[in-house]
This record gives sequence, C-alpha cells and structure tokens, in this order.
Amino acid sequence: MLKLRYLLTLSAAVLLFNSAFLVLKTTGDGKKKPVKIFNGKDLSGWKINGTEKWYVEKGELICESGPDKKYGYLTTDKLYKDFDLSLQFKQEANGNSGVFFRSSVTGTTVAGWQVEVAPKNHDTGGVYESYGRGWLHQIPDEKEGFLKVGEWNTLRIKVVGDHVQTWLNGHDMVDFKDEKIGAANGSIALQIHDGGGIKVRWKNMLIEEL
Repeated sequence: MLKLRYLLTLSAAVLLFNSAFLVLKTTGDGKKKPVKIFNGKDLSGWKINGTEKWYVEKGELICESGPDKKYGYLTTDKLYKDFDLSLQFKQEANGNSGVFFRSSVTGTTVAGWQVEVAPKNHDTGGVYESYGRGWLHQIPDEKEGFLKVGEWNTLRIKVVGDHVQTWLNGHDMVDFKDEKIGAANGSIALQIHDGGGIKVRWKNMLIEEL
C-alpha cells in the first residue's frame, strides 16, 4: 500500500513538473525582451509627418528644422500601449523637442502626451498634453540640473495603464496616474518644435512591451 501511494505521488510530481516545463517553454517568463525601434541604418518602421528633416547619420537618428520652420513628427508604424522605453538624446542648437506616447498625428497636428526634451530650465522629463490640458507635470527647479547640456542624456519612459513614470540620467522626474492616459493607445513619436533652429540627435532606442 505504501509503495502504491509512493508511486502515485511520484507520478503526480512528474506530471506537475512536465506541465510547468511546458508552460515555461511556451511562454518563457511572460515578459518580452527589449527590442530596438531604431535600427541605426534607416527609418524603417517610422513615418515622417510634415516637411521638417529626419535622417540617419553614423548610426544616429537626427531631427532638424527645415526651411518651413514648422512642427514635425516621426511616428512609429506600430502602436504601443504599455511599455518601458529608453533612449539617448543630445541637443544641438535649440533642443526643443520631445517624445510622445500613445499618440496619433494628422498632418502635423498631434493628439497625445509628450515627455519634454528641451533646453535647460524648460522641463525636460515633464509631461505635456498637446491640444488639451497642457502641462500635467512640470519639473521642479531642483531637478533641472540633471540635464547634461551639449552631451548625451538617457531618458526612460514607462507607461502601464494609467501610470506614467519618467527618468532622466537615472533620476526620477515624474510619477503620476491619469485616467485619460489610461484609456488611450497610439504610437511613439519624436517631435521637432516649430520656430526653426532645432537639431537633436537620438540613439540606442530600446522598448520593452509590458
């Protein structure tokens, strides 16, 4: 009797192990690995909106004002709902730009939310709603010094449901929840602000879908 009970217990354990192994083999750890959304070669996977300049140079993505000096956007073909995005940027000339999330662009009119990329003391890492409520979260003075002027900066943006977090060079910048953002979906988009004289370099753009 004891031997039969032992064999039944062992069989159940083997079945449980095999089931667990099959789940792990099929789904992994349930997380998707970070992938590049800019390949360092061309603008595959992206769409230019407007007449401003977007091009690749030495493995870097460049956005630059054109002769029209209008707004310009570079949007991902793919939509991203919940994600963890990291990228590097370096501002040349005027750095007034930004990274939009859950956005859509018609012509050069954008709907969505922008994580600001701007000159020092102009809220880089803050979140702005275009054609809507305006600033949702600006950056306090004590955090403005985290921006490295004329150098490469690392920006991280994490959006899950209604929860938005940003970091600049490893420093937390904003952390908040917003019902309107939680209900939205859309593209990642880089911006050229209007007014002319803008040039920003981007590289190492990695996104993990959550």
